[in-house]
Amino acid sequence: MPAPAAPSVRRLRSTARAILPFTEPESWLDVETGDADFPEAARTLFPYTAFDGLDLSHRVLHAQAVERLEEGYLGRLTDPQITAHLRARYDVVSLLNQRPRAKDLRAALAVLRPGGHLLVESTDDPRAELLSQGCTIVTTARRSAHIPGRVTTRLPPTVTGPPASAARALDHALALLLAGTRFAKAYRVIARKNTDSSAP
Repeated sequence: MPAPAAPSVRRLRSTARAILPFTEPESWLDVETGDADFPEAARTLFPYTAFDGLDLSHRVLHAQAVERLEEGYLGRLTDPQITAHLRARYDVVSLLNQRPRAKDLRAALAVLRPGGHLLVESTDDPRAELLSQGCTIVTTARRSAHIPGRVTTRLPPTVTGPPASAARALDHALALLLAGTRFAKAYRVIARKNTDSSAP
């Protein structure tokens, strides 16, 4: 599996660097991780952190096989079996380049340990929902989002080979076309799960 292009790595590391002032996590779950480009880039800043990934695509299992992830989980975070299995396991959970719904945020908080941090990058502002779940917002910024998996995240898990490669190439082309537009801007919010949080 080829490494991400250098500009993408810089962008991904910038996102990971945002967590540095708040915690040195032992465990980190990246949701919709795909090929685990984000954990691979973040590992240079957090060499002692165990990175796990979750994705609907079988790419997450390949990422585990090539040791980009400690553990790879196939499915949705909102699946009750996955949420129960991962409950209170992580110091950091990242939801990047998504439009997380209230139930996605609740599931992410459920797998965080008390005092853990949720890193969200989204075109929608998640702060009101996070506050309603008993979190403390520790930082908010508007920034350029890293390359989204717009096409690849919609492929059925069984699609591999040339069609998957074509989808990744299209994602990259879209990212270049959207750079500098309002579609490339995202809220970056880091929220802390309080010890008395009412998250399930």
